[in-house]
Amino acid sequence: MLKLLSWHSPILQTRTQNLNLSHLAPPLLLLCSSLCIKHSSTISDDIYDPPFSHTSKPSKSKSPIKALASEKEQNLPVHSDLPFDFRYSYSETNPSIQPIGFREPPRFSPFGPGRLDRKWTGTSAPAEQFADASEVFKEQNSVLGDPLTEEEIEELVERYRHNDCSRQINIGKGGVTHNMLDDIHNHWKRAEAVRIKCLGVPTLDMDNICFHLEVVCDKTGGKVIYRHINILLLYRGRNYDPKNRPVIPLMLWNPYPPIYPRLVKNVADGLTFEETKEMRNRGLNSPPLMKLTRNGVYVNVVQRVREAFKTEEVVRLECTYVDTSDCKKIGVKLRDLVPCVPILFKDGQIILWRGKKNGEQDSTS
Repeated sequence: MLKLLSWHSPILQTRTQNLNLSHLAPPLLLLCSSLCIKHSSTISDDIYDPPFSHTSKPSKSKSPIKALASEKEQNLPVHSDLPFDFRYSYSETNPSIQPIGFREPPRFSPFGPGRLDRKWTGTSAPAEQFADASEVFKEQNSVLGDPLTEEEIEELVERYRHNDCSRQINIGKGGVTHNMLDDIHNHWKRAEAVRIKCLGVPTLDMDNICFHLEVVCDKTGGKVIYRHINILLLYRGRNYDPKNRPVIPLMLWNPYPPIYPRLVKNVADGLTFEETKEMRNRGLNSPPLMKLTRNGVYVNVVQRVREAFKTEEVVRLECTYVDTSDCKKIGVKLRDLVPCVPILFKDGQIILWRGKKNGEQDSTS
């Protein structure tokens, strides 16, 4: 027992020597003596080294992956030669419409502070230098190589068009987003084509989706080789080299959308206040032309609205289970594609007015 306490200070040791252990029972004395004999070989003689002290663990060297990541972080900011402005969404935004306000300060770049050599304006990170269109077209053709034959297209379509395809990217309400470009290149490392499934608001204009997929990927030569309703196949090209893929800095978060001018005016253009009110009441009391579901496929909505306007002046779309933000996006796309005038968004209902025809405008003027 005294040996166990040998690591304490001399004063404590002298106090323990004066202790009388005669009052302990003999079995307990035998147990204490056996413990002292058992641990005497493992206890250090140093008075400043307490028994059972934890030894310091050896420092582990950093893994090569973490070391490489730290080196990449030190090389910030990232430079990219892609000749277009970086936006969160390319297919669902119109650069010609300027916002009237921002929900967050424009200095907060979604790429992270100091991680990109482009300045964030609140809606995009503009490119400093734009490449010549002819050079981009030549580079795209060089990556595509010779055109695919019908047999090769059929083989690729049969391989990637099915629902159980592992090389699939889903496009939702955000449309063609910036980080989706990196996902496409990651699939192109091991697959010749990528299956893209579109749902929600972007399906109103599939031509717009195809346009941005092919143009935004102009550095790699991507091309849509198959299109069926809301399913697309994006081909990477014969001469695609994964090692020479463009540098695509990722957005760390989804930036707040800016504030744009109001979509619905109190008084529609070409109508008085009373006529606008009457049109809204007529639309609310009319039977719905279509019932739109949340994240549905809206490829035939534009054509149905155009046909309805041949006989009707006001059309109602029932969107009870569709988000309010999605309803407004649908109204914006229909305004530009049909074209028509949205006059009311209320309780999941979209009221569209076809506007005055040329003959009516000439008669009133």
